[in-house]
Amino acid sequence: MVKATSDEREKIAGLRLELNQHNYRYHVLNDPIIGDSEYDVLFRQLLDLEKKFPELITDDSPTQRVGAEPLDGFVKVAHKQPMLSLENVFSDSELTEFDRRVRQGLAAAKPVQYAVEPKLDGVAVSLVYEWGKLTRAVTRGDGRIGEEVTGGARTIKTVPLALFGSGHPELVEIRGEIFFPIKEFNAFNERAMAEGEKTFANPRNAAAGSLRQLDPKITAKRALQFYFHSLGEWVGGGKPESHSCLTALLKEWRVPVCPAGAAVSGLDGCLAYYKDLDNKREKLPYEIDGVVYKVDNFLEREKLGFVARAPRWATAHKFPAREVTTTVEAIDIQVGRTGALTPVARLFPVNVGGVMVTNATLHNFQELARKEVRVGDWVMVRRAGDVIPEVVRVVMEKRPENTEKFLVPTSCPVCGSPVVWPKGEVVARCGDSLACPAQRLGAIRHFVGRRAMDIDGLGDKLVASLIEHGFVKSVADLFGLEAKKAQLLDMERMGEKSVDNLLASIAASRSRDMSRFLFALGIREVGETTARNLARHFKSWKRLEEADQEALQGAADVGSVVADSLLDFFKQPHNREVIAQLQQIEGSNWWQVEESGSVGLRPLEGVTVVLTGTLEQMTRQQAKARLESLGAKVSGSVSKRTGLVVAGDKAGSKLKKAEELGVEVLDEASFIAKYPL
Repeated sequence: MVKATSDEREKIAGLRLELNQHNYRYHVLNDPIIGDSEYDVLFRQLLDLEKKFPELITDDSPTQRVGAEPLDGFVKVAHKQPMLSLENVFSDSELTEFDRRVRQGLAAAKPVQYAVEPKLDGVAVSLVYEWGKLTRAVTRGDGRIGEEVTGGARTIKTVPLALFGSGHPELVEIRGEIFFPIKEFNAFNERAMAEGEKTFANPRNAAAGSLRQLDPKITAKRALQFYFHSLGEWVGGGKPESHSCLTALLKEWRVPVCPAGAAVSGLDGCLAYYKDLDNKREKLPYEIDGVVYKVDNFLEREKLGFVARAPRWATAHKFPAREVTTTVEAIDIQVGRTGALTPVARLFPVNVGGVMVTNATLHNFQELARKEVRVGDWVMVRRAGDVIPEVVRVVMEKRPENTEKFLVPTSCPVCGSPVVWPKGEVVARCGDSLACPAQRLGAIRHFVGRRAMDIDGLGDKLVASLIEHGFVKSVADLFGLEAKKAQLLDMERMGEKSVDNLLASIAASRSRDMSRFLFALGIREVGETTARNLARHFKSWKRLEEADQEALQGAADVGSVVADSLLDFFKQPHNREVIAQLQQIEGSNWWQVEESGSVGLRPLEGVTVVLTGTLEQMTRQQAKARLESLGAKVSGSVSKRTGLVVAGDKAGSKLKKAEELGVEVLDEASFIAKYPL
């Protein structure tokens, strides 16, 4: 037997101490200072060392237990069957090895049947039902002793107070996950921020903090949910023979079961499920961090048994980490299309969810101050929705000495203009609108967009290049590019055909209507619908430009905020100069609404229309725009006020309700034929 060196013994002791500290912060304080992936790396290091030197394994090692000691203040309850954690796999090859061990343990010649489900990122809890009545709810705790949270659990609407139907055993322990749905979590944090209260870093921490309230009334105010995932004790006859059978029975008893769960055959089925769930991950209403695979048959589970802290018949296949820690190397300010100044943290490069991240948004200066981010700080970073990197919080325990608070700039970092704070907004802005080079770039990108002037061929890189070459200083200069055709041909990747197509697309944009032109100007608070309402109401640019606040608010859905934004836009000399240049462009159709045009005769004026099902000839956005151009108001739900439903393929409950209410229904082809543009 190989004996551990003093360095290896010291390494094991250090890892145990560090992991126990992280366990305590994660499970007890709900305040982790490292991401899940970093914890997994440390845990794997300790596990490998203990496998190499089994004589050094101790009862208090993190590999021999789950979680941390329960909090004082709650009644401590011993689990009659330990609530063990799961071993993790991080690759297809590790999952293949897990399946091999299972088949070997069962001496299985055929593929093993697995129950598979998302690994919810919440709080594990045990619900005990005696003769169908909920009598106790207990957290996992350290796996053997948990905390009683019956009062809080009873406030969660998806936790049955009594099992539905009949045939309930004398006692059944239903284990599952209590979690905070993403939509409700975001709404909770927004309310907390508005009221100056503490916000949570992620839904898992929010769920833990909400459930573990000594006052159940606090838990009741938070929209937690529960999903079953495993079985504990079962006393009495009629126990199902498999997880799949149990799931079917629990559905009859109206116990919430994750709808994404399934049963698959063998390794191939597991891998296919993992890939499919990973693709759907962003559309799920709850946070998950992987997939759980469990041998379906209960007798086969008994045959496979357990190791010290986990069953041999189950494992968790983790997704790439979403939250990791790194350091802030600088804080820069970005200037957006509308002049908004956004602080951005420049980070030491770190892999988050499979993507190397070097920058993370800090949203605005109020958020920056609230999180107290400083250059040199260690911060927790995540990819919001696995797309936009953001700083979750500062790891205060690691803050270096002599860091300094970030000073909010008083002038625009791009053009030097004064920074303004519009009334009622949390966003600081450059005060010089289209004269600022940063805003100019964004303004032109917006102006040429598909939903605005729809100038094809003017991508972001070409717009930036045109500005860099001095060909375009404002959107008005786009219409003078025809005179610069020779210079355009000299630009990189601009051949004869590309230039001709671009100039043709610019010429075609002169026929766009007043509402699209108004939207294209990128005036704050003026979106597509507002631009359309303004064009319909004023019918000419001159009347719109001369309108005061009262007159502007006479247009549909235009309030004081929109009116103020329009008045501010027209007051700025540079904006008026650009508008004057645009008015000199021959053949432009932007200044007057013709009564016979798309804003004139509108057969669906004032009619509420609902779109449902899959459309083949139009996108949902195109269909909505078409309906609004016909005067309709597009709604998301069918009611007695609905005048028309346009039903595509696989239309569901909305179509059924429309038929019940006697609402007119047209399929896509009939709608296009009846209401041509």
